[in-house]
Order: sequence, then structure tokens, then C-alpha cells
Amino acid sequence: MQPTNGFVAFTKKDLEQSMVARFEQQARKYPNHLAVKSKQVSLTYDELDRRANRVARAILARQGNADSPVAVLGKQGAAMIIASLGTLKAGKPYAPVDYKWPAMKTREILRQLSAVLILTDSDNVATVREIASGAMNVLNVEELDSQLSEDQPVVKILPDQLAYIHFTSGSTGEPKGVAASHRGELHNIAKNTNALKVSPRDRVCLLRSNNAGAARDTWLALLNGATLCPLELREEGLATLGRWLNEEAITVFTCVTTVYRQALSTLADYERLSAARLIHIGGEPVTRNDVELYKKHFDDACKFVVRYSISETPALSYFFIDKKTVIDGEHIPVGFPLEGNEISILDEYGNAVGAGEVGEIAVKSSYLAVGYWRQPELTHQKFIADPDGGKARTYLTGDLGYLRADGCLVHTGRKDFQTKIRGYRVEVGAVEAVLREHPNVEHVVVKVDGDGASDARLVAYIVPLQKPSLSARDLRSYARARLPSYMMPSTFAIVDSFPSTASGKIDRRALRRPEPARRSNKTAVVQRQSALEEFISELWRECLNTHAVDLDDDFGELGGDSLLAARIALHVNEAFPLRMPLENFSQASTVASMVQYVRAHETKPGQAEKIAAIRLRVCRMSVVEVAHTLDRQKGQRRDG
Repeated sequence: MQPTNGFVAFTKKDLEQSMVARFEQQARKYPNHLAVKSKQVSLTYDELDRRANRVARAILARQGNADSPVAVLGKQGAAMIIASLGTLKAGKPYAPVDYKWPAMKTREILRQLSAVLILTDSDNVATVREIASGAMNVLNVEELDSQLSEDQPVVKILPDQLAYIHFTSGSTGEPKGVAASHRGELHNIAKNTNALKVSPRDRVCLLRSNNAGAARDTWLALLNGATLCPLELREEGLATLGRWLNEEAITVFTCVTTVYRQALSTLADYERLSAARLIHIGGEPVTRNDVELYKKHFDDACKFVVRYSISETPALSYFFIDKKTVIDGEHIPVGFPLEGNEISILDEYGNAVGAGEVGEIAVKSSYLAVGYWRQPELTHQKFIADPDGGKARTYLTGDLGYLRADGCLVHTGRKDFQTKIRGYRVEVGAVEAVLREHPNVEHVVVKVDGDGASDARLVAYIVPLQKPSLSARDLRSYARARLPSYMMPSTFAIVDSFPSTASGKIDRRALRRPEPARRSNKTAVVQRQSALEEFISELWRECLNTHAVDLDDDFGELGGDSLLAARIALHVNEAFPLRMPLENFSQASTVASMVQYVRAHETKPGQAEKIAAIRLRVCRMSVVEVAHTLDRQKGQRRDG
């Protein structure tokens, strides 16, 4: 008998198939049920199935039975979901590539893949063709041959075939691809489904862009008959996320910790996300304040779930929190190992340690990732075969943690120089390798600054070949063209030399945190020509906690980082009605350029200037005057 919420548990029998076979079962059971719901497109399971079949046939027509991976590059949304499913239906692994990555990184990934086919959407087809440079076929999945059949192609797909390859940054400066099989991912989806009770009645959000987490969110919904609701956050912005979650009646709110945190920070104290039955976050450490946000903005029936998982492993553990849960200690636990996972804590010699002792987290499972794409030595180093010849292997995570006496796992940080920023794993060696290519850089060290829980950031220390000809602004511009935003150092410090240990190695711990650029001789912002310039300058000054900001001051050189950038962008988008919300600081890295951006995208000429003047006056008014003024401003914005 099925539970009243429609949940049906995965069984062992359900694992002996491909992800495609599982999806087709859902499409036959729920043909008219909504599979994908975005702002632009709504697709039933039958429509999604038929469109993916056409993509599969287009792939087979171009690539035949070759088993080389297919690259998928485009905005997160219906087109890329169809492309990914169509690739799997063609019997080939797909490799998602973030459309916001720099061209150099994208070309390197395509080179490693030896991909001969790239799937994309209409918005990105011109860019992809330029990157491909004629060496690869480019297929726009939104403009397929009308003659292609919508019938399922006859392709034999075995459970142990590769399903996808996801690329992360590598310590050598080259991206590394984590390869996963149908069997491994289906096992992962099964464990998530059974633990979270996902059913066809759920509406699951898709907020992550083209990484392993995004794939797992996608298949968690589509392999269970649920509705997947994608939103491209980098275009829509965080300011409207809370409202969107309510409008779409999202029941499973899954994302990385930073997105959760920033989304809820935009809500008023009284606002609640009443549709959610489950908050499912991870990718970064969770704090006590995150739990308090849950208690403030969600109904009592909603559960808060802290997860621990990485690209190379299935979901490892869950820690369920409700409104009555009491959190003891400094760290929020990540839970008890899920079925099929054996977690141990190892010392530096590879020996298991006792309860409460910190060591490296190691995972033994039969459902680990296959390994790293075309990197056998690294695969052998990180994935340890069972010495007794069993199918289970052990993966050395590089994470630090400990097991409590009751077996609950606590994750405390990274073992090496890796960190997670906004949910992305970043290896500082990858950032160092890029900066080292600068013609005027002699030596470089990148260090993680912050406690890793909420304010992790990267600091780059540079020894130049010729100091007068190298500036932090030059380095920032160079790095911005070659690194995704989450790998950008927040601060560049030019130094004469690095401290060293007794053995002659660089002493990273002795590197002092550089002081951000400040203009201590100023006590006020220089004279402004307009209210808009003054308002944005004051906003920067408050967020950056500095005394003065000039119109041409660079945000990064003032000590700004990605979290502060998101906070300022959120305030700007909240303050002004813009045709195109401010997305990132590559468009507006100075006060002057931000003012120009707001003016260029205001919905009515001169409107931003008037709003800025009103908001500046509000700062100097009494409480009663503020209320009357804000009411008038809301009326003006509605009329505008």
C-alpha cells in the first residue's frame, strides 16, 4: 500500500537498469504529469520524452555508435534538460559545461573530452561555434530537423555504461572530469529518494548550473515522476528567489548553503515559504544561523536536511532537523551514513581513529564514481581497490571530520588546500597555475582566507618579475578573463618574497592577511554630481566598511569579494526597477560603472535618480516620516 503522499520506495530490483529505462517508466506512468516547469517552457513527461527522443536521433545521425562523450553547453533550463536526457537515450555520456565559464577553460575541457559534438541552445549557439572553431559539430537542440522521429531509438544501454562526466578544477591547473555510471547514479538517486520520500507530488527546484549537484537534482525529480522547476539564478538574481519559491509552490528546496542563506536574507521577518516540506542543502558547512533562518521562515511540518556528498561519491549522510532539534557543539552534524556507505576516519598513516578524533573522511562503497576521466594515476591514488577483491572501493575524500560516539558524522573542513566557495570545490593550485602564466609573475601562492563556514575567500600573493609594472588591477583583469567567478581571488597582494620554513618550503601560515585598500586620509565621500552616485557610493561604503569610496575605485581593490558583491547587487536590484537586474561585477566594478549600468537599464528615464534622492532623504528622517515617504515611493514605482 502506498503512503498518502504518493511516495514509492526504490527497491534493489529498480537498480538493475539504466537511468533511461527508469525515466521511461515514469513517462509511461505519468504521461500528462508536468515534468519541467520554467518561466519560458512547460513540458509534460510525454512531451519531454518525445523531444529527448528527437535529440537522441539527431545525435545518432551525426555520431553513430561512437561512444565518445557529448558536451552540453547552455543555460540551465528546459533545452539543456532535453539535451542531457537525449544524450543518455543515444547511449552516450554527457558532459555539462557552464556557459559562463571563460572560453579558455571551455576549450580545455573540450580538448580533454575529445568531444566531436556539442549540444547547445539558441542563446549560445553563436558563442559555441566560435569556441568550437569548426573542429566539432554544434547542434542547437531548439532547432532540430522537423523530419526526425519522436519514437524512442533502439539503443542498448547497460547499467555500467558511463552516464555523465562532470568537470571540477584540478590541482595542476587543468580541470578534472568525474565519470559516473548509470548504476552508480541510479543507486544515488534511490538512496536520496528513499531518505527524502520524493514522490510525483513534489515540485523540486533546480538552481545549480551544470555541475554534479545540478544533475542529481534533475534526476531526483525526473526519475520519480516529480516536477522539476529550473531557474537561472545568475540572470534572475537572488532578490526574487523567495517569491519565486512560493509562486511555484516548491516542495523540495534544494541548493548550496550560500544560495539558501542569501535567498532568505531578502525576506522580511514575517514572510514564510509555506509550500516547502523539505529544505535540502549542502556543498558548504551549515551554521547555527542557517538553522535559525529555517525556524523563522518555514512551517513546522517542514524538515531541514543537512547533506554530505561530493562528486566522486553517492550521497553519504543526512542530518534531519526540525523545529525542536537542539544543536550542541560548534559544528552542525552531517548525519549518519546512508545504506551502502561505510564511513571511516583515518589518521595520516591510513589507520582508523577512535570516536571523537579528527582525521580524513574515507568512504567505502560499491557505488563510487568510475574515476577521473583519462587520469588513471589520479584515479588509482584516490580510489582504493578492496584488498580482499570485493566490488567495494574506498575513496579518500580529503575532507576532515570525526565520528561521534553514536556514529553520527561531523565534517570540520578540508585536509589540503581545497575549499568550497558558493558550493563549488576550488583547488588553490588551479588558481595558482592560471596566475603563474602571467608574463610578469615570478611566484604565486593562493591561500584560503576565512573560516570556511560562511566567508571563505581566496587571497593571491604575488612576487612580480618587475614590481613597478604590475598592479593588483592588472592581475584582477587578467584573472577575470581566465577564471570563473567562484575561483577569483578577492584580494591580490604584491610582495617582495615569501616566508619559508626551516626546510626551505614556502610557509603559507606565515603569510599575513593583506590590508584592503583604504583611503585613511579621507573622512567623507568626495563630492558627487548626482543623488544616484551618492546613494551607490554610500551603499559601497557601508558594505565594505570603509570611510570613503571614489567613483573610480575598483571593488576588488577595496577588499570586496563574491559575497559582498552579491549583497550589493541584491540591494541595487531591490532599490531600483531595472529591465535587466545587475548580475555580476564584471559589468560594474566601480561606482561610476554601476551608476552607468543602473541608468542604462532603468525602466523609465530619470526614475533611478528620483528613487536615489528619496532613499537618501529617508536616512535623515524620523520613523513616521520614513513610513510616509516609503509609501509614496511604492506608489511612484507602481505608477512607473
